[in-house]
Formats: sequence, C-alpha cells, structure tokens
Amino acid sequence: MNDIKYLTVSAITKYIKHILENNQHLQKIYLKGEISNLTKHSRGHFYFTLKDEQSQIRCVMFQNYASKVNFSPKDGDKVLVLGQISVYEAGGSYSLNIYTMEPDGIGDLYLAYEKLKKELQEKGYFDQKYKKPISKYPARIGVVTSPTGAAIKDIIHTIERRYPLAEVILYPAIVQGNDSKISIKNCIEKANQDDLVDTLIVGRGGGSIEDLWAFNELIVIEAIFKSRLPIITGIGHETDFTISDFVSDLRAPTPTAAAELATPNKDELLSRMNEIKLSLYRNFNGRLDEKKVRLMHVEEHLMAKSPIERINKQKEKQQELSYLLNRNYKLLIEYKKDVSSYLDKRLGSFNLTELIKQKEKTHRQLDDRLKQQINYVLESKAQQFIILKEQLKHLNPLSYMDKGYSISLINDKKIASVDDVEINDTLETILTDGKVYSVVQKKEKNHD
Repeated sequence: MNDIKYLTVSAITKYIKHILENNQHLQKIYLKGEISNLTKHSRGHFYFTLKDEQSQIRCVMFQNYASKVNFSPKDGDKVLVLGQISVYEAGGSYSLNIYTMEPDGIGDLYLAYEKLKKELQEKGYFDQKYKKPISKYPARIGVVTSPTGAAIKDIIHTIERRYPLAEVILYPAIVQGNDSKISIKNCIEKANQDDLVDTLIVGRGGGSIEDLWAFNELIVIEAIFKSRLPIITGIGHETDFTISDFVSDLRAPTPTAAAELATPNKDELLSRMNEIKLSLYRNFNGRLDEKKVRLMHVEEHLMAKSPIERINKQKEKQQELSYLLNRNYKLLIEYKKDVSSYLDKRLGSFNLTELIKQKEKTHRQLDDRLKQQINYVLESKAQQFIILKEQLKHLNPLSYMDKGYSISLINDKKIASVDDVEINDTLETILTDGKVYSVVQKKEKNHD
C-alpha cells in the first residue's frame, strides 16, 4: 500500500486543464445550440448556457468579443458560435470561451421582423392615439391561445385568484406552426363578431423566435389593429417582443401578467370597499348627528315661536311696563309738586311793586342814554359832512372856471400838449355857461 502515490485535487485538475486546453481539436470549436440563462454583465461580458435537447455547456464571452456581436442575444435564441475549451481550476469545471456569435437560422426572420416593424411604424400602427382603454371591471374576458398549453391555465388561475367575478371565454387557437397565423387571426375576428367580452387577451408561453413567429405575421397584426375590442398581448417571456406587442392596446411580458393587467385585484377592491363602507358609515352618522342637532334647534325655535309662549312674554312685558308707568307717574307728580313748592317760595320772596319801579327807572335811564348817543352821532356826522363838502368844492373843476379858466377837448379827448393838436383841428372849449367851437390856425410850442 505504501507504493501508491496519491494526487492532489489541484494536480489532477491542472492535468485535465493541460489535456483539454492543449488538445488541437478543442482549441477551435464550432458549436450550435440554444441560449439559456443569459446574463449580461455591467462590464459588457456575456455569461450563458448553450444547450440542445440532451446536453448543455457553460459559456463565457468577454467584452472585447461581445461588443462585436451585431444582434442582441436573448434566452431561446439559436446561435452559431466559435470558441475554445477552458478549464476553471478553482471550480473544477470547464466552459467554452466564445470568440464569435451569430444567429442560427433566424437571420432571414430577424431581417423580415425589422423590415415589417419599420413599415408599420411609419404607417402609424404603433401610435398611442389608436390605443383603446382597457376595461377596469370586465364582466367577461376572452382569451386567444392554445387550449392545451400552460398559458391558458396560468391565465384562468390568475383571473380566478384576482377577480373571480369575470367569466373567461376561450377562443382556442393554434399558436405555433404554419397554420397558426390563420387560426389566431380567425379567433380575434370571431371574438369581435361575438361581442361577448370586454377585454381580449392574445398570447402564448415562451419559445424560440420560430415558435413565436405567428405573432409577427401581417394578418395577425392587422386583426389586432382593426379589433374593436381592447387587446392585451402576453407572448413568450419578458425579453420576447413581437410586432403584435407594439400594435396591441397593452403589452404584458407574460400570459400571467396579461391576466393581471386585465383584472383588478379583489383584495384591493375589498379593501377599497371597506374604506368606502367605513367612510359611508362615518358620513351617515355625521349627517344623522347634524340632523339631530338641527331638529333640537328647530324644536327650541318652535317653542320660542309658540303663540302661548308669545302671549306669556307679552303679558310679562305688559306687567313690567305697567309697573314702570305707575312708578314714573308717581315720581313725576312728586317732582312737579316739589317744583311748584319751590316756585311758590321764590314768588313769595319778591316785591312786585318795587320790582316794577326798579325796571321803570332802569328803562328811563337807558332811554336817556340812547337819546344822548343819537344826538352825539348826528352832530358828529353833520360836522363830517360840512368838511367833506368844502373839500369837494375845492376839487370841483367848475370852480376854476368861475375864475376864467376853461377846458379844451379834441374828439372828447383832453388836450395835454401842443403836439396833441393839428392845424385845422376843431377844438371844443367848455366854459361855465356853455361850449365854444374853434378851428386851429396856428400853434406855438414853449421851448423854455
């Protein structure tokens, strides 16, 4: 036993790595298969599994090679790759380092897909203005899919769980193969003719691009676009996009998600109903309390407005006024008696004869003083008149005429200078007893 030589795990792994990586048949391998579990690293690397019906191999494509791939790979894509076997010692596993990748057998389909998508987009098939609103509370939901696939079971289960009030009507269709496009188109048109459902779900489970190709056919797209019923598409997996998804009124990533988008959540509805119920109770009780308070005020108001109550109040007021009237009347009589007594006493204290004599004496004195003032004013005004009269006499121009002076005028204007007179002018001379008119024959000016 001591002659046995044991190898370490690292040693055997290194040996296997040497054998595999240096084998000329494994240094340049061309493989084809289907992508599964694809992960796109933030640095640009691709990690995925390449599989066929019986086997699978782990693959890695580093960023410097992945950046040269001219399409966007996804799960389910069938591809042709070129790579080399590599052994990861720490994990004791082998994988395929990929250098190139291209679609396998879907190149023509992919080109056809992009061409039709571009044409329909330019025609406005994807415009938001053609999107029909999805019913919030559908009574019936139509489903266009295979009657035997997992999609219909998932849809029914989801609708029963979320909104059991909705009835599901199945329009069984072939969703894969040559006859699928006709079958899907006919089911969509039949659902529109029947007009039994509020919302129509069109979809199927995942698959390759070939499996889903019926939903990229023009006749299916036209049927969805012309549908009067709002259509939700749930085709394949989350990464699968068909042209039908762009044309439909609402796209769901999976059939299950389509059923969720087509229905409200019963739990949310029940919660909302409970909130509304509670709000109704609160509002009702609040209004009821408000009406009770209002009724109480009305009753108090009616009692205050009662004829008997008003009569009683008037009686109380009449009694109060009667009391005040009697009291004030007595007080007024007492006051008048006091005033009369006071006046009697005052009157008794006066001697009317002496008072009259005194008033007469005062009257005579005032009368004498008035006469004296009048005589004084008359004499003063007469003296002022004489003085003003003398002053006026001296200012009267006619008084100068009595001494031989006269006034000469030309056209009723006073002559102040020799320059105011022209030869042959007619002068008007005013004298004390009349006027003289003369004609100027000569004039001389005093130069001193």
